[in-house]
Amino acid sequence: MPKPLTDKKTSFRKTLIHWYDANARDLPWRRSPSLYKTVVSEFMLQQTQVKTALPYFAAWLEAYPDFATLAAASEEQVLKSWEGLGYYSRARNLHKLAREIAEIPAPDLPTDAKSWLSFPGVGPYAAAAICSIAFNAPSAVIDGNVVRILARLTADEQAYKNSTDAAKSYRGLADALLNRQRPGDHNQAMMELGATVCLKKKPNCLLCPVRELCQGYARGIAERLPALAKTSFESKTVERAWVNGPAGILLHRIPDSAKRMRGLHELPELGELGLEPTRDKALLERKRGITRYRITERFHRFAPEQLPDQLPVNYLWASPEQVQKLPFSGPHRRWIEELMKLD
Repeated sequence: MPKPLTDKKTSFRKTLIHWYDANARDLPWRRSPSLYKTVVSEFMLQQTQVKTALPYFAAWLEAYPDFATLAAASEEQVLKSWEGLGYYSRARNLHKLAREIAEIPAPDLPTDAKSWLSFPGVGPYAAAAICSIAFNAPSAVIDGNVVRILARLTADEQAYKNSTDAAKSYRGLADALLNRQRPGDHNQAMMELGATVCLKKKPNCLLCPVRELCQGYARGIAERLPALAKTSFESKTVERAWVNGPAGILLHRIPDSAKRMRGLHELPELGELGLEPTRDKALLERKRGITRYRITERFHRFAPEQLPDQLPVNYLWASPEQVQKLPFSGPHRRWIEELMKLD
């Protein structure tokens, strides 16, 4: 269990908030903050770095400036706007949440984290972040950044399976350290510290405002904390078809019955078309990582006449103009642009 900072809590709160006031990054959701901006930013920042989310946030606010506008949009529009951010369930849940909130009169909106857990896509972290920032509710956030800070502060060398496992142990300490006068700023300060100073690798300890309170720094073991089990990765190869003919580019629309990425488009896999990889070298090969998988994507050129007479359901031909309007899974749009140049 992490050691309590019994005699250092007040000092930690004051030092952290003073540092945040002087060093907080100028982020668009912090300018003229609102519940809507906070919700959108929290959804976008789940498993996505700030630098990646920034251009999407600006475009999103322009397309959907409030909950009502987002609620009125179609799912296809929302997925198209989200394209490239990945984990598309976030976009769908944000869309559903907007539709629910649009039906609730402003005075009746819940302001506590427990109630927000009932909204689509809102877990403990998002609920605490949204309610503390938007409503000043005293709820502490715990994510990978916060786990790392608390593990180093307490020099906790206990082995954990993952950040989620560690977060359960740190809940009490996170609540005890929370600045209850400024909970939203405190939570953002913790995120800021973890993102800019208390880094996973090569932490900037000499720039850390709470260095003097950090037992991990004092013992010279900060960089190796928290002690999380290493993630094992599984390699996978996906063979895909590139068919560009008079009718357009052959695409697969992921069916509505799929658990993930339904309604999005991708380049088809060979197996579903009854095709085998060509003997020639693949036209294009790209690698990417999704959760615990390390995937090699290989693209093989085929002519339309090599396809089966009857295409499976959910396959379509799309002109270059139509391709620009369709929502795509992951980097498939970029791959299509690359393949067009090679064709």
